[in-house]
Amino acid sequence: MGMPVTHDHISLSYFQRVPKVELHLHLEGAIPLPALWQLIQKYGGDPHVPTIELLRSRFRYRDFAHFLDTWVWKNQFLREYEDFSLVAAEVARDLASQNVLYAEVFYSPGDYRWRGLEPQRITEAIRKGLREVPNIEVSLITDLIRDHGPERGELTLQAIHEVSDEFGVVGIGIGGSEDHCPPEPFAPVYEHARTLGFRTTAHAGEACGPESVWGAVRALRVDRIGHATRAIEDPALVDHLAEHQIPLELCVLSNLRTGVIRSVASHPARTYFQRGIPFSINTDDPKLFDTSLAEEYLALHTELGFSKVEVHRVIEQGLFSSWIPEHRKVALLERIRAEIQATDEGARSSRFP
Repeated sequence: MGMPVTHDHISLSYFQRVPKVELHLHLEGAIPLPALWQLIQKYGGDPHVPTIELLRSRFRYRDFAHFLDTWVWKNQFLREYEDFSLVAAEVARDLASQNVLYAEVFYSPGDYRWRGLEPQRITEAIRKGLREVPNIEVSLITDLIRDHGPERGELTLQAIHEVSDEFGVVGIGIGGSEDHCPPEPFAPVYEHARTLGFRTTAHAGEACGPESVWGAVRALRVDRIGHATRAIEDPALVDHLAEHQIPLELCVLSNLRTGVIRSVASHPARTYFQRGIPFSINTDDPKLFDTSLAEEYLALHTELGFSKVEVHRVIEQGLFSSWIPEHRKVALLERIRAEIQATDEGARSSRFP
């Protein structure tokens, strides 16, 4: 199918103003650079990044493996519980400034066990920081980290369950080296998570092909799938996603930055949309990819031909596939629609969309 022609000519400022939700955002990948720079200086600096300008240039990637190496490098500057409170507050402020009304945010407590940091206290520290920013609602998703294996994942799950109700952890997922760690071994952990009341997602079809997505669907029985970019390579899988209405967490510019796609125009979002597969649009690691949610939507519009009405549908799809309680989705949907209407009316009264 060819890309539809749209005559909306929507500006970036429009996407900055409209209300949004985000469901695939890693806390550690969303740290505003001034806050990360503050932590780097706190721990004595790094001779390879003597200035914040060079820190910004550090986040350019040869491929997905290089991105993962950079992720590990950056995490070394999160060493104390108070560091998590700092970054959580700054991430929340940044989201609120973009008119993100609700977010589900991944965090990876297992990455810090070697420092003696407990998952429960990391979660508490993150929630402490989030509470400093009351004008955005954030739920947490614990990344069990596929590289650490299912046994470690089960230990993290048990630890998080102790504090999930108190600190707003609604789900679990697995990120990391998809090409080395297939999803199937995590099936018992996911089944246990469901019995504990957690919702489930998994990164799949990003660094690996359709077989990884099939594994997430069949073995893990996930509620949502993170990325699923390469599901497009298997028509039967696309049929399955459409038939069963399995929501996807798409991260278009992330896929471009890590080399998963060659260009935005080659991303399958348009095909998924035309097939009726529900999806949200997300930034994944916005400060590591130098992007924003508004820029993600602008890319959908300019490169994949999404009209203003279609963008509004995608925003609503994100809300519908979120894990916020159903009765509260209604109120948030009404707020989103009202704000979009007000934004559109403001745009019509201005020379600029």
